[in-house]
Amino acid sequence: MSIQILQYEFLGPIPLEEWGPPMEKLIYLILSRDKDKFNIIYADECGKTDDKAFFVQHSGYKCWIQHSGSEKSIHLAILPLFEFSDEHRQNILNKILIHYKPVCNSEDIPATKPDYVVRRSEQNVTDEKKYMCLCCGSEMKPEKQLEKSTLFRCTGCGLSDTRIDS
Repeated sequence: MSIQILQYEFLGPIPLEEWGPPMEKLIYLILSRDKDKFNIIYADECGKTDDKAFFVQHSGYKCWIQHSGSEKSIHLAILPLFEFSDEHRQNILNKILIHYKPVCNSEDIPATKPDYVVRRSEQNVTDEKKYMCLCCGSEMKPEKQLEKSTLFRCTGCGLSDTRIDS
């Protein structure tokens, strides 16, 4: 059985009580079962463990029980990543944390930064202020005065823009 999280195919989910060591180089998800639906309540990565009590002794175990209702509702899904580096595992884990925001990971969720740059808004067109081209950043000169607007042309790339006169 498998479950797809983002574009990754996780093995499981299986009841946590059926898990047995070893685990090595993987990402694991702690899921809460609610009828036919699984909710991610915790996600982490593991380098290696042979400890049978790995999950029961985990610092988040009480949170898992609290948010799943009982030990029997806690399930485990794993994504083995034997061939990948620790950094690659961490990147995948961060994607999961950012997208799903598991309740028992609230302190671990990385802050997201936008992958775009916000430009400053253009200044009002007045005789004293310059109007800059959004394409290349060069100065735009008034080319034609219309009834309620002005046509500007860029001195660098030739792009034209119309601005409403205020």
